[in-house]
Amino acid sequence: MDLDGVVVDGFRIAPLGPATWQAFADLAERHNGVWGGCWCTWFHCYPDPPERKELGNREFKRQLVESGHAHAALVLDGERAIAWAQFGTVAELANIHHRKEWERGLERPPDFRITCLFVDRDRRRAGVAAVAVRGALALIAREGGGLVEAYPHDLPEGKRTSSSFLYNATRTMYEELGFTYQRPKGKGNCVMTTVVAPA
Repeated sequence: MDLDGVVVDGFRIAPLGPATWQAFADLAERHNGVWGGCWCTWFHCYPDPPERKELGNREFKRQLVESGHAHAALVLDGERAIAWAQFGTVAELANIHHRKEWERGLERPPDFRITCLFVDRDRRRAGVAAVAVRGALALIAREGGGLVEAYPHDLPEGKRTSSSFLYNATRTMYEELGFTYQRPKGKGNCVMTTVVAPA
């Protein structure tokens, strides 16, 4: 397995690629393909290409990984992936929720965006999502850094929701990671940014 990554809070962070595909796939398959079988392909698809339906989400994602068009920070416990944070350029991850509203409020396109987080159900509410984001930021630094956007859930104070619905964690978590709130995006989501120096 390619472990040419970084260490965050004692966890090895490996970049998603052909050598780490199986660890990623094992985590997805333990959770029925994640988010109803999406395999984190939806964010790649604007417009939605016919091959996604023809191939199915798993194979479509595998081909994106094999061709270098899908990026994520995998959080590893040994060789077992327990979480990931998907990141990429706007061209690579062209689809986001509330995209038209995002476009209307855009002042400067980000260099990278973080679109999806996923944590193994047995490791939730233990800070692993934050580890995944910090790992993504470290890998983004290696890619040249720049302005990074994320689109977390902006929950009213005191409201809790099931972590199984939080596909990009919460505004509070991103604030703790040094991101700055920019604006709302849709109902219950927001745009947050940080600047990452190149490694």
